[in-house]
Amino acid sequence: MPNENDPQEPVAKKKGGKLKLALFAFVLLGAGGGGTYAAFASGMLNAHPAEEEDPNPKLVLKGDEDPYPAGKDDEAKGAAIVYGVGGGEYRTAYYDFTEEFTSNLADSGALVQISLAASTHYDGRVLMWLEEHETALRSRILAELAATGEAELASIHGKEELQKRLTKAINETLEEREGFGGVDSVYFRSFIVQ
Repeated sequence: MPNENDPQEPVAKKKGGKLKLALFAFVLLGAGGGGTYAAFASGMLNAHPAEEEDPNPKLVLKGDEDPYPAGKDDEAKGAAIVYGVGGGEYRTAYYDFTEEFTSNLADSGALVQISLAASTHYDGRVLMWLEEHETALRSRILAELAATGEAELASIHGKEELQKRLTKAINETLEEREGFGGVDSVYFRSFIVQ
């Protein structure tokens, strides 16, 4: 048994304890930083969340291909579309409503019979929606016609105002059903008041 009076061996001090702790902390921080960088670089963590693409139709420049072609295939007819240098920078596509519209006019016994076309500068989805929702659009257009007085249609100004109202009505109906209007104008293909 060791005695208190026996010479004791000196206790060896641990050297570099603080240095080892600092080195371990440095390695740990480096590994964490590298892992974080890898996560950002791979897209697992986004400092700036990816912006979702706008699902609405896009304007189509003249000469550009429509990403959602609809309607008649002009190239199948044997003629490529050639755009002039005048007018706007966006191409115009038209939708012809399949049937004429006939309605009584407000405050008179007169009738109006019109054929309509709608134009858009947006991609083919607007044309597809016009075709898909033609029944709802016809109903809304007939309501607008029935609310129009005969005297309003006697002047060019009155017909232009009706075109604006019909454009607004079509866009409102498309917005209700698809979340986007996209019709720029409405055109009369025929117009008879009796």
